[in-house]
Amino acid sequence: MTERVPPLFVGALADLTEWLAAADVPAMVVGGIAASILGRPRATRDIDALAIVPAAQWSGLLESAAAHGIAPRIENPLSFADRTRVLLLRHTRSAIDIDVILGGLRFEIDAVSRARQHDFGGTQVRLPQVEDLLTMKAIAHRPQDLRDIDGLLDVFPEADVERVRRFVQEFAAAADLADLPVEFEKLLEQRRSRAAPITGRRAHRPIG
Repeated sequence: MTERVPPLFVGALADLTEWLAAADVPAMVVGGIAASILGRPRATRDIDALAIVPAAQWSGLLESAAAHGIAPRIENPLSFADRTRVLLLRHTRSAIDIDVILGGLRFEIDAVSRARQHDFGGTQVRLPQVEDLLTMKAIAHRPQDLRDIDGLLDVFPEADVERVRRFVQEFAAAADLADLPVEFEKLLEQRRSRAAPITGRRAHRPIG
C-alpha cells in the first residue's frame, strides 16, 4: 500500500496518525492521499485530515503537535481556524503541508466514526469508507475531485452510489448548490456510456 504515495509522505502520515491517536482525537486521512490509497494513485502535494475536536480543545491539540514534528505554517493558526475550521500545519522533517479540517457537521462526525484502519507501512492509518470519500469528493467537485471519483469507482464498482447520491442531494439542498447533484449524475452517465457494449451493425470482416 505504501507504493501508492510518494515515499516522503510515509513518515509524515505516520507522525500525523501518531499525533492524533496520542491526543485521543477521532480522525481520518482524507483528500488526495486517501484517494490515492483507496483508488487510483495520483500526485498530491499535501495531506488532509478530518478531525472531530471541540473548539475548546484546539489550542491544546495544536501544542501537542510539536512532539510529533508538526508545527503551524502560518502566524495565528488558531485565529485562522476560528474563521475556517482548518488548522494549517507542516511536517517539519519532510516540509509536507498538513491541513487538519476541524469537522462538526453530522455527516463529518458519522463519517469519522465509520472510518477503517488500514496498515500503511506498519502504521495504522484511518481512512474513510469509500462512499464517504466519494461524497466528500462530489461536494468539493473540483476537476481533480471528479477524477478521483472516477478512479474510486474503477476500484470499487460495487460502491453504494445511491447512498452517495442521497448525501450529495441533502448537502446541495442545505447549501443551495443545485449544480452538485447535476455534476455527479453527469459523471455517472459518462461512466455508463463508457461501459455500455457496442450495439448496432455487425462489423464486416475485411476481404482478402
